[in-house]
Amino acid sequence: MNNAASQPVTAHDVTLSVALAADALLTAVDQDWHVPAGTLGWDCWETVEHMADDLFAYAAQLGPRKPPQDRHVPFAWQRKFEGGPAVTTFADPEAGNAGLIEMFEACGAFLAALVATSPPETRAHHAMGLADAEGFAAMGIVEVVVHMHDVAAGLDIAWTPPEDLCDRVLHRLFPEAPTDTARWPTLLWATGRGDIPGHARITGRWRWYAAPRE
Repeated sequence: MNNAASQPVTAHDVTLSVALAADALLTAVDQDWHVPAGTLGWDCWETVEHMADDLFAYAAQLGPRKPPQDRHVPFAWQRKFEGGPAVTTFADPEAGNAGLIEMFEACGAFLAALVATSPPETRAHHAMGLADAEGFAAMGIVEVVVHMHDVAAGLDIAWTPPEDLCDRVLHRLFPEAPTDTARWPTLLWATGRGDIPGHARITGRWRWYAAPRE
């Protein structure tokens, strides 16, 4: 089932994941987004804002001519409340849900552009490994598709990302994940959100491997 070894994660994949998520969010644009996002301690607005901020932050890491190797690019960040997501980019509440979706799409475009234009030898800091552009693309996609799972549960909307996209991301970031199981359920399993046959549920803190695979 796993053909990902010869198919890298690309800027197009970032664009695709963001577009699919935005389209799903638009089906609920008139709903109240200040409801819990699945089992998270955040509401749906805060979770989408976090998704956008992750895309922005990953683009930022690739942005300098000499990307930092041991720290984040020093944008200031803050939390709205104790335990809330730490973010740099905030959507204007007056713009409503549609404005937040627009901001989310813009941040996705930032990351896609940096992934597409970064030289292959580029490496930049991430807490889970010194990553290349493909790694940041894959991490951005995981933030989008997995948190959309949380938001979809809160807003009661349909959300299932493409199997081949999940396959490439699993290969890039989760080398210990099984390769003979359905890809979307496996990505949920790898991020502590679901079960797959024959494998114990991941509890506690999960991780991915940002460093390039050999």
